[in-house]
Amino acid sequence: MKLHARRRLLGGLAGGAAGLALALRPLAAGAQPLEASLQAAIRAWAGSALPRAGRVQLDIAPLVDNGNAVPIVVRVASPMSEADHVREVIVFSERNPLREMLRCELGPWNGAVDGHAELGARVRLATSQRVVALARMSDGGVWQHTVDVLVTLAACIE
Repeated sequence: MKLHARRRLLGGLAGGAAGLALALRPLAAGAQPLEASLQAAIRAWAGSALPRAGRVQLDIAPLVDNGNAVPIVVRVASPMSEADHVREVIVFSERNPLREMLRCELGPWNGAVDGHAELGARVRLATSQRVVALARMSDGGVWQHTVDVLVTLAACIE
């Protein structure tokens, strides 16, 4: 009987893990386009520039226990010189009541750390969603990075 009970327990754990993997797969796949209102907010901020992937790295945990104070770090590859520097960084959320979570103006006076402009903050996340960091460069180019975040305890939903 002990062997049968152990098999049922292991089978239940395996089934639960498989269910969690299936539940996470659509979020991690990123195959779905960004929500229309988020796309509109990005277009409004970027203007005529087409955001491209690269140069921006958004560090945020893919699994967040509590959405009330989520640490993020945005790094943008740039020497931060007069000729090549970051002018503005913005972070948008897909499902927060207010899309714009962070907005900073930068310039060559901010300097670079190991060839990167870097800033950190804590943000609130209403629920599981995609978070998009964008950077406008001195040449007018816009770069972006999107991260899928699973939030287990939501924040800012009132």
